[in-house]
Amino acid sequence: MVAIAAGEYHSLALKADGTVVAWGRNAWGQTSVPADLGSVVAIAGGLEHSLALKADGTVVAWGKNDFGQTSVPADLGSVVAIAAGSLQSVALKADGTVVAWGRNDAGQASVPVGLSGGVAITSGFLHSLALKADGTVVTWGKNGTGQTSVPASIVPAGLSSVVAIAACDAHSLALKSDGTVVAGEENSAGETNVPTGVTGMVP
Repeated sequence: MVAIAAGEYHSLALKADGTVVAWGRNAWGQTSVPADLGSVVAIAGGLEHSLALKADGTVVAWGKNDFGQTSVPADLGSVVAIAAGSLQSVALKADGTVVAWGRNDAGQASVPVGLSGGVAITSGFLHSLALKADGTVVTWGKNGTGQTSVPASIVPAGLSSVVAIAACDAHSLALKSDGTVVAGEENSAGETNVPTGVTGMVP
């Protein structure tokens, strides 16, 4: 195996030969990997859907599609990274732009106009983030607990030198180049209380 990914109740594994194995809950076909799928270089798992990025820059999706989360835009290509949120899907293109599709009731599929220079993406329950080449972060989607606002970002003031990002249900994380971690949004269970002395992290 060369990569793994997890959805809500299902798991995915990418093999060295470019094929994908999936297991777990399959109520919506989220583990029913297309029979002819190959040349995969990245995978992502959403709530009840799955994504695969192929070596040719195209994206394949399967599973639940009630909000169009597996309806990959017909003209989508030159993709270099993928992310699956709850009911939305996100793709980063080679030119640094971002494309999103699926559920959009909270703006989670409404990529901010003018977003460019992206080098990484991640997607949570109802929000998404993009890391830019300059080390800054852009966010969009639901802001009910502070995870983001539409379309403006509310990342911590002055946040920079970020090298990696992650999004979960209602909180987000950023890893800085100095090895420190910044967390924000929902904190009902202490999920954004980064332990004192947490440094030296690597992406």
